[in-house]
Amino acid sequence: MRYSEGPRVSCDVYIEARPSQVWALVTDIGLPARVSPELQRVEWLDGMEGPAVGACFAGYNHHRMNGEWRTVSHIVDLEEQRVFGWAVVDPDGRYGDPVPDPAKPLATWRFELEPQGTGTRLRQFARMGPGRSGVNLVIERAPEREEEIVAFRLAELRTNMEATLRGVKALAEAG
Repeated sequence: MRYSEGPRVSCDVYIEARPSQVWALVTDIGLPARVSPELQRVEWLDGMEGPAVGACFAGYNHHRMNGEWRTVSHIVDLEEQRVFGWAVVDPDGRYGDPVPDPAKPLATWRFELEPQGTGTRLRQFARMGPGRSGVNLVIERAPEREEEIVAFRLAELRTNMEATLRGVKALAEAG
């Protein structure tokens, strides 16, 4: 798959906890930083203290091959106890011109919750692009390996998402 095709990855897990319990965890923007090897910390911006469509938060990331960088995420989808989605932008221009517009994200992320039996099915979804990201920098150095580079990054994202879902499951089921 090529970057311009908007590569996607998703994972899901069944959690023996009510959607309200799972919702409280997935809308805690600090949780992924506690369980992800890449996202190091987050903070609400513009005086916000919780999720709302249009609210923004900064994410501070580290990757062994890409170093450290900051992103800003705009909450673009919020349906109580069902959907929490955000678009990630590059306001600092680390990957080209600064792009603060959530309509041109470097990635889009989303949690979806579905009541199932006595618990909740939690899905996490990520889509790369269409905006420039660190993946573009690697592709530019080896354009003949674009599909391999994209597949490698999707595998990394899957690993990070699985760690996040395991963390949410453990916390929710522990009560």
